[in-house]
Amino acid sequence: MNWQGERWTAEQVLALAPDAASQKAGGKLSSPAPWSGTGVRDGALWGLCSGSGSKPYQTVIDLSGPAYRCSCPSRKFPCKHALGLLLLWATGEPMPDAEAPPWAAEWLTGRRERAEREAASYAGAQGADAGEGAAGAGDGDDGAAARRRADRIEQRERRIAAGATELEQRLTDLVRDGLAGADRSGYAQWDETAARMVDAQAPGLAARVRELGAITTSGAGWPSRLLEECALLHLLSEGFQRVADLPAPLAATARTRVGLTTDTAELLATAEPVRDDWLVLGRQDSDDGKLTTRRVWLRGERTGRMALLLSFGAAGRAPELALPVGLVLDADLAYYPAARPLRAALGRRYGTTNGSSTPAPAVASAPEPAAAVAPARSAGADAASAAHAGATRAAGAAAQTPPGVDVSTALAAYGTALRDDPWLDAWPVVLSRVIPVPDAAALEALAGAGAPRGGQQGGGPGATGSAPQAGGDGWQLADAGGEFALPIDPRCTSNLWQLTAISGGAPLTVFGECGHRGFVPLTAWNGAPVALTSGTHRTGP
Repeated sequence: MNWQGERWTAEQVLALAPDAASQKAGGKLSSPAPWSGTGVRDGALWGLCSGSGSKPYQTVIDLSGPAYRCSCPSRKFPCKHALGLLLLWATGEPMPDAEAPPWAAEWLTGRRERAEREAASYAGAQGADAGEGAAGAGDGDDGAAARRRADRIEQRERRIAAGATELEQRLTDLVRDGLAGADRSGYAQWDETAARMVDAQAPGLAARVRELGAITTSGAGWPSRLLEECALLHLLSEGFQRVADLPAPLAATARTRVGLTTDTAELLATAEPVRDDWLVLGRQDSDDGKLTTRRVWLRGERTGRMALLLSFGAAGRAPELALPVGLVLDADLAYYPAARPLRAALGRRYGTTNGSSTPAPAVASAPEPAAAVAPARSAGADAASAAHAGATRAAGAAAQTPPGVDVSTALAAYGTALRDDPWLDAWPVVLSRVIPVPDAAALEALAGAGAPRGGQQGGGPGATGSAPQAGGDGWQLADAGGEFALPIDPRCTSNLWQLTAISGGAPLTVFGECGHRGFVPLTAWNGAPVALTSGTHRTGP
């Protein structure tokens, strides 16, 4: 048992895997046969796994992170041995409550000592910020370093402002010459403009310029979409050039959107922490070929606030932040300054549970078709799921389902957030009692293919045997007891298959992002949370 007396589910463990191959390999190591010397105590788990060499691999896991260490040569994080040990533990396999062996205790002690030092530094920084000690921060070496940093920021802001001025001229030329011929100019002009913004140290402006180049090949209606995005880019560049005149929250948003960042250590030392029991609602990884970005969405059980954690890793390697969906984390968060705060930094952690300690609100449950029991994964990972299906269902039955809202309330929340941050792509929301249904156009396509049409009202697509079309066009999440429906983002692909199978035509709770393209479902609750395989992989904050 972990330090809260609860084990994770197999689904939560598999969600930590960096890729499908790791899920498959970890599933093969989830039986007791390859393991010896296992043990658990004080939120730590360890064991020896026999491999191809003469010595077994030493695997130790700190469940409070979670964090992992293994003596194997794998560069994946977590490796298959850590996943196998976690799966073995998740099934309820008896493990002795014993003292950790020296090789495990050394690593665990080092981690906890570092955590204690960071906590002391964190508390000390907050005390200094609140007390009179902050008044002398401008003296001596610290003051000189602060002045140098302020000078660097000022110089960079001047370069960004110059880049924004150049961008304004290019947008003016584009509109003057007319948008109709923009698709004949090729991508080179956009790439060159983006490179100029990189030279101006404005990566946020550069990213938006590259998006403009992709719009001309996005299909019918692209001129109107190009004009909309040019207007938003014009608003951002003009706003940054007049940032001194903006209200402080909006000025912080403009700085972030052009690419100026807030130092995380400084944020944790100066911002007011928000302590809560944070439920992990969803997780998504995206890879641009150079950097892997992990997004983790949280919701505070007492405050009701949403939060987004970002973690980064080199291409091909999973980021270190590994919080499985459904985990409840008792921790401090510090929000980055913004007109509509969402992104946060993870501060001090006080503990974790698997989300079953708090009763679920009264939300209608969906039936349990076979496809709804586990999230999409490789065929090899099904070996782990089959071996642990009973433990997963038993633990998942008591898992916490977050409170949600109806479609109209979700749209109002997105509209309010967009009012404060006009460059916002989407806002996280939890929808309750919604059913995935095809719209009229999708029903006609299904009827033309010989599929029955009876699922629009009560049967649902899962009940009729109809399946989502690739690309997600024409599908909605409809209120079970209302008249409103929210279109699903047409870029979504495989998660629609999961969502309709989980629903089976019955209402369910879904977490995702509500944006101008529609709703992107990321997690559904069918007793236990099911992480959906998303077809959209955006990059950037």
